[in-house]
Amino acid sequence: MESKDSNGNILDSGDNVHIIKDLKIKGMSKTLKRGNIIKNIRLTNNPQEVECRIGKSRIVLKTQFLKKV
Repeated sequence: MESKDSNGNILDSGDNVHIIKDLKIKGMSKTLKRGNIIKNIRLTNNPQEVECRIGKSRIVLKTQFLKKV
């Protein structure tokens, strides 16, 4: 299955994405602000989720909140 961003663009491993909505991360005091760029995403088995690295932590984000750069 293909992973698609909020606009319907197909995502691949290693792509860079923008966050389109402020996201509170469970277990962290950090909030990801709208407009932040996340580099080198990884696809997961679920087409609606991607894995990425924020600082030293690995987190999983829903593709509905991402836009391909």
